Amino acid sequence: MSKKVTIGLKPTGQPKPAADNWVENRADVEPMKRLTIDITESLHRKIKSDCAKRGTKIADEVRELLLQKYGNV
Repeated sequence: MSKKVTIGLKPTGQPKPAADNWVENRADVEPMKRLTIDITESLHRKIKSDCAKRGTKIADEVRELLLQKYGNV
């Protein structure tokens, strides 16, 4: 016995969730750029462990360090 499953069309014309509208229309935030760096596994493990203990994200910590070094440009 086989079952047939039909998949309907993608919904259109529905209003976007409020979060999507906020992300697309925020004018008060400068656009972000991605930065990729290579670090040793041991350093990554240490950073990740310390961030987990503090409940912070690695990206937030690195961003803060870069702001301390280079200031708010």
